[in-house]
Amino acid sequence: MTKRRRPANTALYAAGPVLSAASIQTGAGFGATLLPLVGPFGVVGLRQFFAAVVLLPVAIRARRTLTWRSARPALLLGLMLLIMNLAIYAAFQYIPLGLAVTLEFLGPLTLALVSSRRLIDLLCGLAAGGGVVLLTGAVGDVNPVGVVFALAAGTAWAGYIVFGQTASRTLPGAQGTAIASCAASVFTLPVLVIILIGVPPAELPRVLGLGLAIGVLSSALPYSIDLAVLKRIPRGLFGVLQSIQPSAAALAGLLILGQTLAPAQIGGLAVISLANVVAVISASRRRGELRRAEEALTS
Repeated sequence: MTKRRRPANTALYAAGPVLSAASIQTGAGFGATLLPLVGPFGVVGLRQFFAAVVLLPVAIRARRTLTWRSARPALLLGLMLLIMNLAIYAAFQYIPLGLAVTLEFLGPLTLALVSSRRLIDLLCGLAAGGGVVLLTGAVGDVNPVGVVFALAAGTAWAGYIVFGQTASRTLPGAQGTAIASCAASVFTLPVLVIILIGVPPAELPRVLGLGLAIGVLSSALPYSIDLAVLKRIPRGLFGVLQSIQPSAAALAGLLILGQTLAPAQIGGLAVISLANVVAVISASRRRGELRRAEEALTS
């Protein structure tokens, strides 16, 4: 008799993206403070280097059983991470952190709408999209260059979800994140060294210290959580749950960078949060119904 796989506890695993969002956007806020010193490429280079250092032991263990077929999704994941991070930090130079991440969220939102087969998921996705409109509509004089960079980051974010789910299935644990981070670091490290040479010596300890914090908070920890969650919940639901990212980014912008929110933007955050709650509750109930139906058939 074959052992039946237990269904995922959706409510439990939905907490993963919330923790991941808080970690990522806190790191992004600290990263934005370094932009005047090292620019977007320098921040991304620091982030990827320290993430790779933290995850290097995992990558070394993974090479024993690694094949090209299992490694390819992780390498593509690394490419998506590189594009996504470079684009979003470039956007931070032109528009506020909360607005940039809100526009970036259009990538996973579109993926969620395309992937969903249930009306409730589509409604949650559209509601989250409405929250995005409230968040962005209250901002005047938006720099179009920042918007383009944020939308490019959103496209890469959708690719991150697709390749992240594939990598989570071909590589166990945090191996996918480790290989992706190491691959991205290989491309950024030479330029990072050149950038760090030009940093004033008095500022270098602060740059490296914040770089370590950013690498752990914005890459190593959240991406490992994401791959674990992607293994257990549908891609569409994961895309909807990413709508917590603009809220986390707006709060990080307020607390770390002093970027305030208009009343309509606060309303947008509330709509996005409500869409997350409804999506999680609906998915949990659906899985409970399927589990009870399976038990009834086998009893």
